[in-house]
Amino acid sequence: MTGEDSQALPQAQALPHSPAGQPVIQMQGIVKRFFEGTDHEITVLKGFDLQIYRGEFVSIVGSSGSGKSTLMNIIGLLDRPTQGSYLLAGQDMDQASDNDMALLRSLSIGFVFQNFNLIGRTDALKNVELPMMYAGISRTERRDRARALLELVGMSDRMHHQPNELSGGQKQRVAIARAMANDPDIILADEPTGALDSATGQLVMDLFHRLHREQGKTIVLITHNPELAAQTGRIFTMRDGLIDPPLPGAPGTGTVTVPGARTSAGSVPESNVSAQPGARASARQNADVTLGGGAR
Repeated sequence: MTGEDSQALPQAQALPHSPAGQPVIQMQGIVKRFFEGTDHEITVLKGFDLQIYRGEFVSIVGSSGSGKSTLMNIIGLLDRPTQGSYLLAGQDMDQASDNDMALLRSLSIGFVFQNFNLIGRTDALKNVELPMMYAGISRTERRDRARALLELVGMSDRMHHQPNELSGGQKQRVAIARAMANDPDIILADEPTGALDSATGQLVMDLFHRLHREQGKTIVLITHNPELAAQTGRIFTMRDGLIDPPLPGAPGTGTVTVPGARTSAGSVPESNVSAQPGARASARQNADVTLGGGAR
């Protein structure tokens, strides 16, 4: 066993299940300012509420500059609001230390970006392995899971190709496999089809639908494309730092009963596609996150 395999890393637990009827993402009065107290102060998010329920596939749409990416950074624990409250599965993120947020982000949230953000000169297999390495998963286990995830996204024949040897659609499929590496509860996709042609973009959307349908993932799609947004269960529109009331999207895409929503559907199916059932437990079994106190 190598030192890398035997090293004990701090690890986080999965997000707890929200109480019945409670959102997994619950925001109230969210405000975000930059350059506070200077002549250049700007308010990007201007005070809104947002609730997203476990197992939903929702979209947040808006033009460039509306605040979509700033909101995604806050949902994904990459930034904090200036004002307002954010409960993630009932846990108050205002009470979370930076270490708490990093652990939750690593193991409970998967990110997919427009520009893929793959590591150059590193093949697809190692790109997918990387989040598991930081989560303390053993070399053998993470290699097996990475192979299975690449097979899941139809990239088993390209796993040893580097990013510069892949097309845009292939890079995005690798990025989705990487986002799934630690079996996250939530997937945040920021303009995931923005750098792709329409046909390839639809293939990527089909993959998100499959992950949502077969594994019950909560997926938040950030997009400026209303046609893609229409494929999701609920559509939130951002305008000048505020969010309009949600509109219903594709029938049958929403997988939870949302209080007050204009559409609803059945319960989330149990996951029946698992690249490596032991991977999640291995990454989380030795950790306990106490908000405000870091990992113990």
